[in-house]
Amino acid sequence: MTSPLVYRYDGDGVFSAATPYWARKADDAFVVGETYKLAEHQDRSGASHNAYFARLSELWQSLPDDLLTEYPNVESLRKRALIRCGYATERTFVASSKAEAQRLAAFLRPEDDYSIILVKECVVRIFNAASQSYRAMGRADFEASKTRVLEFVENLLGVSPALEAAE
Repeated sequence: MTSPLVYRYDGDGVFSAATPYWARKADDAFVVGETYKLAEHQDRSGASHNAYFARLSELWQSLPDDLLTEYPNVESLRKRALIRCGYATERTFVASSKAEAQRLAAFLRPEDDYSIILVKECVVRIFNAASQSYRAMGRADFEASKTRVLEFVENLLGVSPALEAAE
């Protein structure tokens, strides 16, 4: 089961499927007589999602020319900020020599235009941004990553969030 099922709390510790559709989904997902743990699922706000992407676009448009090489579009800004804020997957490779590590890094570069690849001695580390899609990131993680990314970008630009809110 990848998405939450919708249930109604009837009181006295009883939950029931909210509609016949959800009852059929539950029949497909569960075995009668088994015990399952329920957890509340809070949907993300579409307004928060849209405001985040709009703010990122505004911030990207105000980047100075010297940062446009590193962040040529708003997506590169978002993904590299996610990586720098710790919202990323990391893979590490150990090469047989420094030269081999450099060749490996060059080979890995085309994998994702937004990856960050670090080479130190014989070790190559590649970081890819975590997805912020509705399916991949729940509300709490999205809100935390959104806040961290916006703070990162605002710090990059020397923009004070308090001043921006006052304008």
